[in-house]
Amino acid sequence: MKHMTSLEDIKDITIDQDRRLHSSTHEEILQGLTTDVYFLRTMDILRHMHLDSQMVTAEIFARKPGVLAGMQEVVNMLKDKNVKVWAVDEGESFAPKETLVRIQGPYNEFGVFETAILGSLASASGWATAAREVKEACGNKTFLCFGARHVHPAVAPVMERAAVIGGATGASCVLAAKLMNIEASGTLPHAAMLIAGDTLEVAKVYDKVMPESHRRIVLVDTFKDEVEESLRIAEVLGDKLYGVRLDTPSERGGVTPHLVKELRSKLDIHGFSHVKIFVSGGLTPEKIRILAEAGADAFGVGSYISGASAIDMTMDIKEVNGKAVAKRGRLPGLVENEKLKKVL
Repeated sequence: MKHMTSLEDIKDITIDQDRRLHSSTHEEILQGLTTDVYFLRTMDILRHMHLDSQMVTAEIFARKPGVLAGMQEVVNMLKDKNVKVWAVDEGESFAPKETLVRIQGPYNEFGVFETAILGSLASASGWATAAREVKEACGNKTFLCFGARHVHPAVAPVMERAAVIGGATGASCVLAAKLMNIEASGTLPHAAMLIAGDTLEVAKVYDKVMPESHRRIVLVDTFKDEVEESLRIAEVLGDKLYGVRLDTPSERGGVTPHLVKELRSKLDIHGFSHVKIFVSGGLTPEKIRILAEAGADAFGVGSYISGASAIDMTMDIKEVNGKAVAKRGRLPGLVENEKLKKVL
């Protein structure tokens, strides 16, 4: 696909007045429409100087530690360009100033894509890093990413894919799960209970219509005391009940360690030790550690991951026609990293 190479190309861009969403399409990104305009100005100047096709080597690094994600999109942006690319594996932890990506080729082949490349890596790596923090807090317990509702739908699958790379056991967003070749994960929302008017009645139908292989996890905080509701459902579903989900709102104090301990104790006393306790709602790594110690078995995490700050990425040209270069304050020449692998 041909991409923009000049300020003149901007004049040919027309926006459909009936456009339904403000997010960029795949085609617009690949055409360079999401670039910072000064890269097009640079191309015009370099072309006038007959320097736009200079062979350059650029490297990308981050200013703080994290977990790399988003690299597959970068490869897809550049796969039809005359460039070579080396990168650290997605899911790999990195240190500040570590070389994460190296791109080599004529500048006019990839220069316009610097904005999109850095943005893809920055956002995805921020989300993956937050997911890794959650994974470390969970220890040997699992968690799902429930963050799609907190971001623009155009990037929801990007965010949840990054969360899985960072350590999430699964994703609730259907498209994210498809991208990772896994099944989308989730229980039931309060909407089902509120519309039906009785959690137990919903649980009965839930059990009836779901395939045997599905793990039945029922939300238990809509109408009644969480412990009372859990026991009521467990009595009816028996061994078919895999778990109950606590999502007590902040207006009632949220899910507390004591509530988890009480629920675990009473489930065990009544013969339902097989029933897992799944917790969601405003969770952070600190809360997860406390609730895990209290007896929670698994977690649903949304805003801690979706709201994570992007990790700033910087691209520096390190060689021009094989000659080491650098702006003031940076070291000229390539910065080697044994974790780099050729990906393109």
